[in-house]
Amino acid sequence: MTTQLWQLDATARLELIRSRQVSAREMTRAALERIERLDGGLHAFCTLSADQALAEATRVDEQLAKGEDPGPLAGIPVAIKDLVATRGVRTTGGSPAYRDFVPEEDDVVVERLKAAGAIMIGKTNVPEFGYSGVGHNPIFETTRNPWQPELTPGGSSAGSGVSVATGMTPLAVGSDGGGSVRIPAAHCGLFGMKASMGRVPLYPGCRDERYPGLSSWETLEHIGPMTRSVRDGALMLSVMAGPDARDRLSIPDDIDWHGAIGQGFRGKRIAYSEDFGYAAVDPQVRRLVHRAASVFERALGCHVESVTPDWEDPFETFWGLVAGNTDLEGMRALAARHGHEMSPHLTAFLAHPWRAEDITTANRMRQALYNRMRRLMQDYDLLITPTLTVPPFAIHTQGPERVEGRMVSPTQWLSLAFPFNMTGQPAASVPAGWTGDGLPVGLQLVGRHLDDSCVLAAAAAYEQAAPWAAQWPALCATPPDSTPQGVSS
Repeated sequence: MTTQLWQLDATARLELIRSRQVSAREMTRAALERIERLDGGLHAFCTLSADQALAEATRVDEQLAKGEDPGPLAGIPVAIKDLVATRGVRTTGGSPAYRDFVPEEDDVVVERLKAAGAIMIGKTNVPEFGYSGVGHNPIFETTRNPWQPELTPGGSSAGSGVSVATGMTPLAVGSDGGGSVRIPAAHCGLFGMKASMGRVPLYPGCRDERYPGLSSWETLEHIGPMTRSVRDGALMLSVMAGPDARDRLSIPDDIDWHGAIGQGFRGKRIAYSEDFGYAAVDPQVRRLVHRAASVFERALGCHVESVTPDWEDPFETFWGLVAGNTDLEGMRALAARHGHEMSPHLTAFLAHPWRAEDITTANRMRQALYNRMRRLMQDYDLLITPTLTVPPFAIHTQGPERVEGRMVSPTQWLSLAFPFNMTGQPAASVPAGWTGDGLPVGLQLVGRHLDDSCVLAAAAAYEQAAPWAAQWPALCATPPDSTPQGVSS
């Protein structure tokens, strides 16, 4: 049979490039052609860097022709979230305040991906400054879910999720301050991971006081991979992780990312919670996540135990931390100039009369949450939950107001994701399954403090037991008259 390039993960594409069956330039052209074919109705990308990408691909081909090694990602297309700085390529953060902003430097992760030979295809769409879990902003068209385009793909790494879910690129960079890698991974049927806090450094994002809005959430934010396979996620992390002096919170990279996915997972003790005892969870999500949890017990030989954690919903604490991580003076100045164009939920957040007590209480409550989580995890190797409480929902909303027959706030669907930004633990989302309407649902895997290896090992073992790579949105079907580069398999 013939497998199209867009159906292959990055690891398989690397083999083709290194064996010279496909050139890096052909790989890049195939990605750009796929974006042209599909993105008009999905709006994953807000800025393309086609000329730069083709030039970089040519350089990779020249290195290979000379027998040189361009790096572990030689010639592989990657999409970069529009909150992540890219030298010479527009970075707007989805805000009119930065509509024409072109950074003079790359973010650390972009530097590292480029040095590894990856080809940056362009920037992917986000909600304004990432202060939302969906995919619409004031300056670009709304990003749509490829499984059902009238629904959201989740955010804030919205476009990155759609790019990978449709095979536009095999790799994408997301950032996660309250679930923003895991949310679109769940809503798009992907693997997405935030490693332990500081494992992947950030700069200038979150670390440069010159850019209010683009540089926020310092003690909450993580950069992470979004991929169709766990091995591709490990590959990206092996390139992106490691300390950097520009990020004061960065930590050593003592993880064997590739080795972790080959570890056995049999016999592990797993804590399982569908709702933390307080979240309203859609019945379809409960059913699919329960079934996924049983895979760990039946297929992987783990001991799975239901738990009810001993904390209350930390939602108010989380937003107090966000306020404490936000340059309120700088962003309020932006709102004074651009507020008439900015997202209403963001201007409302900035207008809120945040007090010093709100910030100090939030920090104290974060420590209490971490201590409770630490005590829970002493008895378990892993915690599994739904990634989100609901399947994808309608675009142009912040979330459903009724879940499981209960009236809820429009952001309660994020209840199970953001606590792990507060604690800094490693966490990933893998596909738990698809609803009767064909919508993806995510399973969240959470490790102990700094135990990134366990999360990757669990994700890889689950992927092998319950594979998802063959699942594609219906609109991904290649039209009969198309002629993208193909490979025999």
